[in-house]
Order: sequence, then structure tokens, then C-alpha cells
Amino acid sequence: MDVKLQKFVSDCGLMSRRAAEREIENGHFAINGVKAKLGDRVEPAKDKVTYKGEVLKKSGKKVYLLLNKPAGVVTTMQDELGRRTVSELVSLPGKRVYPVGRLDKDSEGLLLMTDDGEFANKISHPSGGIKKVYYVMIAGRIENNTLDSLRAMKMLEGEPINPVEVELMERSDNASKVRFVLSEGKNRQIRKMCEAHGLSVMQLRRVQMGNLRLGNLESGAYRHLTDEERKDLLKLTNGEKIHGRTDLRAGFGKAGANRKRTGKR
Repeated sequence: MDVKLQKFVSDCGLMSRRAAEREIENGHFAINGVKAKLGDRVEPAKDKVTYKGEVLKKSGKKVYLLLNKPAGVVTTMQDELGRRTVSELVSLPGKRVYPVGRLDKDSEGLLLMTDDGEFANKISHPSGGIKKVYYVMIAGRIENNTLDSLRAMKMLEGEPINPVEVELMERSDNASKVRFVLSEGKNRQIRKMCEAHGLSVMQLRRVQMGNLRLGNLESGAYRHLTDEERKDLLKLTNGEKIHGRTDLRAGFGKAGANRKRTGKR
């Protein structure tokens, strides 16, 4: 049975479908020695697909990781500017995982990584409606009317946005800690919302995504998802309820026993 080239690429764990589409358009893929184009299909059992001259093969058991991304690390596998990437934080012999969605360079916290293209597509697609919780440290004292204004925002840079839950956690004259809950994730949305109100973000940390919590996982460390966690997350994308495991107010819980630490700090 033939499949779209970009699906085959994601099934091999090389990159996501969207990334594969870009690389196909850039001429980096070939099918049986012929440069591939967007829209091409392949028969995995018969056709030979290469990426920059290397043959692609389907990977075995899929990998699902939860990484605590440090600030200053870019959410990409390679960076033309030589900056530190999330790929340097994960060491799995014989496996190549890539990030699900993004956290900008200056943000930190929960980031999923996998070699399962179908899983990545379901989790990152806006229709999945996976809620994400962020703790944001803002310079100075934030006033109640500003919090109300943030909650009331319906447009950002001329584009509509879904309502955002905004809750004050603590504040002083020097700094305020605010909890944001998003059901979609436009590029740098929280930072842009804050900028629109003259607020300066000192720290932005994602602490929860659907049923997954960052917990006490150390910065730069990662752990494998349990089968139950993975299945529950997929259920949420289908609109199913997960009883007792989706409290979005519990930003910090136990991270799980099978924690992994990278040797690169």
C-alpha cells in the first residue's frame, strides 16, 4: 500500500510531516534515485527513499519523552547559528526524536519529544485542544484591571485568539507571578499578550500539558512517558475525559520514577 512521502518520513522517525514537506520542497529527498516532489507517494516495502543520500528505514518501538527544556536552548534539531538545541539534551542510541511543538529560546519547561509522527501531529494540531499551563514571572506589580484586560483579549496582532485563562498567583512591588492556560499556541503568544499591555516577562515556564505535569524534573533532564500517560493524552485530543488526572491547577506534581538525565549540561 502506498503512502504520502511525508507520512513515510514521519513514520521513520526522522522528522515531523510538516518538516518533511519543507525538506521535500528543498529537494533533499529522493525516491529510487529520483528527486522527490511534494505530493509523491511511496510503497515502503518496495521503494528506496533517501534523505541527503542516506536511506530511510522505519524505526522499531516508538519513543515518547517529556523534557524539561532550559532557557537559552532552541527547540530544533539543528541550528544554523550554532546555538544549543534540544537534540543535545537527549541521548538515545539508535533513536532520533524530535520536538512536538515549540517553546521559544527564552522560555523553559515541559516539551514533548518523539519519533512517532502520527502522535506528534495529533498532539500539536490546534483541533486537539490540548490545554497548556504556564507560570509567568512579570516585572513589577500587576494590577487587577490589567489581569482583566488580558482575560478579555480576543485579538492579537490583528488575528483572533481563543480565550486565555489568567490567574494571579502572587505579587509584590518587584514582581508578579501569573498563571496562563492556553488551548491553542500561537507563536510567542503569552509574551506578545504581555507586551501589548506594557508588561516585561522575566521568566516563562510551561508546567503542564493536558494530563502531563512537569513535576520535579530537573532542568535539562527528561523522562519516558508511561503507556497510560501517552494513551490519556491521545484521548484528550479526541475530546474524551480523563477522570482524576487533568487538574490544570496542579502545576507541580511528581514527575515519575523512570527519569533520565542527559550528561550534557
